[in-house]
Formats: sequence, structure tokens, C-alpha cells
Amino acid sequence: MAASAKHSWEFVRRFRRHAFGWKSQPAIGRIKEAVSEIKKVARKDAALGAEGAVTFLEKVSPAIEHVDGSSGAIGTAVRRAIDALVPILAKAPVDRDTRMAWLERLFDAQCEDAIPYIESIGDAWGTLCASKDVASEWADRLMMPSRDAWERTAAGEWTFFTGAANFLSALLAAERYDEILEYLRPVNLRMWDDHVYAVRALAAMGRPDDAIRYAEDCRRAGVSDRAIAIACEEVLLANGRTEEAYREYAVDANRAGTHLAWFRALAKKYPHRTPDDILAYVVEETPGEEGKWFAAAKSAGLYDEAIRLANRSPCSPQTLTRAARDFAGSKPEFALEAAIAALKWISHGYGYELTSRDVWSAHHHAMKAAEAIDRVDVTRERIRELVSKDDAWGRFMVASLRGEL
Repeated sequence: MAASAKHSWEFVRRFRRHAFGWKSQPAIGRIKEAVSEIKKVARKDAALGAEGAVTFLEKVSPAIEHVDGSSGAIGTAVRRAIDALVPILAKAPVDRDTRMAWLERLFDAQCEDAIPYIESIGDAWGTLCASKDVASEWADRLMMPSRDAWERTAAGEWTFFTGAANFLSALLAAERYDEILEYLRPVNLRMWDDHVYAVRALAAMGRPDDAIRYAEDCRRAGVSDRAIAIACEEVLLANGRTEEAYREYAVDANRAGTHLAWFRALAKKYPHRTPDDILAYVVEETPGEEGKWFAAAKSAGLYDEAIRLANRSPCSPQTLTRAARDFAGSKPEFALEAAIAALKWISHGYGYELTSRDVWSAHHHAMKAAEAIDRVDVTRERIRELVSKDDAWGRFMVASLRGEL
């Protein structure tokens, strides 16, 4: 590792303690740059890249302590960085002493992590150990403080030990499955972040049905449906039970920030399912949210279904107007119906911070598409009907389109 010690990392000088102010974007940009630098080096020298990853993980949390984390963006950036760097560390071809030295440094950084930002390292600890014997050694080392914290919490004295997740992750990597099950009894005295290791242990022991039952039993302890669905889907997919995973857990397990991202996650994980089949399934499973699947249907090329969904329940007028704009030339019939749907939902008061410009834009793209397919007069009448309501939204739309109608 002598070469590693001499290497001059560009990111190091940017990650001094409290190097960033309260704005998150500059810090996020630097984090991405650091990860890119480490990856580039790792492609040529795996051990050197791993050394850089350890150094980055030591420095990142102290550097961003003053950054505003209320939006969650900076925390997400760090977690993504960890996800990218763990494989580099795990695959590095180094001797046992070097790896143990890395793990010592990482554990110290984790214990000193004030916010904390790098706590997810604990869940990757078994992977970072890279061998059963190293994982077993760390499990033995972390056993007593982990057990002590759990026992004191069970006795009514809330106690937290930073290395509890590291301990369970190490036990799992060391294939000491029975010990995991023993430590995690009874159910009501543990958090789901602990219990998921019991689910994984049972699955690794070739007992997938027991793993599913264990996870389902955790519902009584208030564990979220999504967390349980993710674990159960993982077990079933690993055992080739794809249809069961899709039918029972896929919808909850793959929820995302938007319905489009949700749809794409399902399509990627279940490629044997056609887009229209997935769309029909998720629409059925989310009654009242049909309009929110418009963008997913559009992205899959299901244009007629997209329009049907957009008219079944509220859909963002801005989303519909953008679709009308983008498809005015290539699919004017679709663009026209999307724009009309946008005006429809505006007339009902749906939409985020609507302005006159939103009304004008939807009308403009509707008329542009109508001209392309020679439906100007019919379209103008349809729009007049939408704005004819004698209420606040009707008057707002009339005022917004003054001169256009």
C-alpha cells in the first residue's frame, strides 16, 4: 500500500472539516466528483481505488456537517456514493492486514459520524469484510456491545450501539445464521432494520417460506408494508418464484417518488411482463390514481390508454400540456386529447400553482394539434364548453383566454 499512501487525491483538499456552507448543491457536486475520481483510479489500480474510497468515507461526514439536510438531497447523495464505493472496497485484491486496517478506519469514522451520514456502511459490513473468517472475527468483536445494548433496551433503558448493524451483517456474511435468529427473538423487542437479517438468514438457510412468514409477522410490530414487501420480494426472486413475487409484493416493493419511476422499476425487474400488462396491474392496485399513471402509459407508447387514464381521475395539467407540446408534430391526435384533458382538469381546479400561462399554453397546444388534423372548429367548441361554467375556475379560464376564444 505504499503507492496508495503517496497518491495525491484531488478530492481530499475539498473535503476538509466543515468545508461546505449550508447549501447542499455544491457539496453534492463535490461528492459526485470524488466518486468519479475514485472509480477512474480503481479501473487501473483496484487497491488504490479502494484506499481512496476509505479516505473519502472518513472525510465526507465531517466536511458536510453544516450542510442543510432538510430536503434529504445530501443524505441521498452520500448513500449513493456508499453504494458505488462498497463494490470497489469489497473486490480490492489486498491482504488480510490491509483489509482489517481499512475496516478499523471505517468503523472509527462510523462511530464519529455525528449526523449520521455514513451509517449505511453498517449494512454493508459483511460485504466489506470480503471473507467469512474476517466477517466472523468482526462478529465476535461486536457481539458483546450489541447484546448489551439490546438487553438494556429490553429492560426499558433505551440504548443504541452504532455497530449493531455491522454485527448482524458480519454474522450473515460469516454464515452464522442460527445466531442471528437467536439474537433477534422476541419480535416485539427489535426494529425492522434488525429483523430483516433474520429474514435473510432464513432465506440463506434454504427456508424461504419461513423467511416470508417471519417478515409477515413483523407487521404486528408496526413495520411498513413497503419494507416487508421489499424483503419478501427479494426472497422470492432469489428462489425463482417470480410470479409469486410479482403478484404478492411487486407493487408495494417498487414504489418510487413518481408513478413513472414506479412503473419503470417494475418493468426493469419483471421484463417478462409486457408494459400493458404491468400498467393494467398497477392501475387496478391503485384505485383513484388512474390519472397519475398517464406519464407511465405515454412512456410505454400506450397512447390511447394514456388518454383514457388522464380522463378517469385528476392528472397534472402541466404534465398533460408538456405531452401535448412534445407530440404535436408526431402524434397530433394524442397531443390534442392531452391538451383538452389539461384544460378539463384546470376547469375543475386541479393542478399545482396554476397561472394564466398554464391555461394559455394548454389552449395553444390544443389548437396547434387541431390544425394538424383539421379539427379546429370542433376543438374550439370543446374548449368553449370547458370554460362555460359560471364559477371561479370558469371565469379564470375565460380571462386567461381573452381574445383566443
